[in-house]
Amino acid sequence: MNILELRNVTKSFRKGDETITPLHNVDLDVRQGEFVSLMGPSGSGKSTLLNVVSGIDHVDSGVIRVNSQEITSLSRGQLADWRAANLGYIFQTHNLVPVLTAYENVELPTLLLKLSAGERRARVELALEAVGLSDRAGHYPRQLSGGQEQRVGIARAIVSHPTVVVADEPTGSLDAETSLQVQSLLKRLNQELNITLLMVTHDAHVATIATRQLYLDRGKLVEELRVERQ
Repeated sequence: MNILELRNVTKSFRKGDETITPLHNVDLDVRQGEFVSLMGPSGSGKSTLLNVVSGIDHVDSGVIRVNSQEITSLSRGQLADWRAANLGYIFQTHNLVPVLTAYENVELPTLLLKLSAGERRARVELALEAVGLSDRAGHYPRQLSGGQEQRVGIARAIVSHPTVVVADEPTGSLDAETSLQVQSLLKRLNQELNITLLMVTHDAHVATIATRQLYLDRGKLVEELRVERQ
């Protein structure tokens, strides 16, 4: 089953007198539980693709469906509600709130959902356990290493049980050893929790942890490699 579908998606930007079109009639199907990596030259539209899938940017033309729902026809308010319930976003720079503990940072997305206090607590505890940080729940970002901060960010992305998780250079700001730890975590979450992941990376080695590798250049997507899960 396709959990994500893009059909003839085009997105352009104006830069001075020039029109830049990072996405030109892009088609993409992503199945439930797939882990897709996306590479391409700087400025090729990788982050733009994540932003239109996330509903952050509106497309000029084309259709995007997530779990059979057409998000390109939703209003700004409807998109905000849809993102809260269906999308997890992993940032390169963590984007944690410094005055909140790890637990409170992970809890933030659940405050937008209609959950009881008990349901919210159970989800946060499960997400922290999934990333191996149950013992750091009460720590503030300044008390965590860079890798731990990113794991909190990943827990925050999965706490709402999203339909799709998008990751924009999730290892880009980490040292080599910590990057390997985060790569292993993302791969495990995909395999064990069947989380659907769409990840942008500039690192060819990081791209290989995905089961499917795509390349974006001049507004077009090219299939690089698909690895069937054992």
